[in-house]
Amino acid sequence: MGNLFHLPSIPDLVIRMPVVLLALTVHEFMHGYVAWRCGDDTAKLMGRLTLNPLAHLDLLGTICLMLAPIGWAKPVPVNPYNFRHPSRDDILVSLAGVASNFAMAAVAGLILRGLVLFDYLPTTQMAVWGLVALMLAVKLNLGLCFFNLLPIAPLDGHHVVRELLPYPAKERFMEFSRYGPIILLALVLLSNGSGLSFLMYPIDFFARFFVGEQAAVFFNM
Repeated sequence: MGNLFHLPSIPDLVIRMPVVLLALTVHEFMHGYVAWRCGDDTAKLMGRLTLNPLAHLDLLGTICLMLAPIGWAKPVPVNPYNFRHPSRDDILVSLAGVASNFAMAAVAGLILRGLVLFDYLPTTQMAVWGLVALMLAVKLNLGLCFFNLLPIAPLDGHHVVRELLPYPAKERFMEFSRYGPIILLALVLLSNGSGLSFLMYPIDFFARFFVGEQAAVFFNM
């Protein structure tokens, strides 16, 4: 993830914007939807059980994701005391967002695989932009997926690890939660994003897996 922050061109922003909006919106919607299915209607009552991007977007987080493969939306409000099975349901709600990003990456990748398989060649600028948007959807959604799986507060992976740990270890784990935002900021800023470069291994692996070798060669992955 070297050269993490850069100023994209206008065409880059035009392509990136709908991909970013969809990825963040579906991620947060799925948190709220699964929470609702598990007995907590907090997100629904607060108008967050919607696919309207305006209900979910955080201005700074969206801007960051437009300029770099790191960003965030407004966290969906969840009251774990409403869950029917608090520990299990907290894990399900936390994994719902990352699972949605993984699924969207898979769908975009399979579409690209099919287009290459059938020797599709874009004949207009819009068609070229569409292919670029699909490839971006693969990479960006996988980036959101694996970034949010990091066991660092307040990310989804932190919730999952917390609920899987036995009580004594869980208590010690929670003592370090207050340092989570500082750790994340350090990782993002370290050598212009190289602190998160290890995420490129699972991102590249699954991107190639989804799009297939032919498409990977075609898109110079």
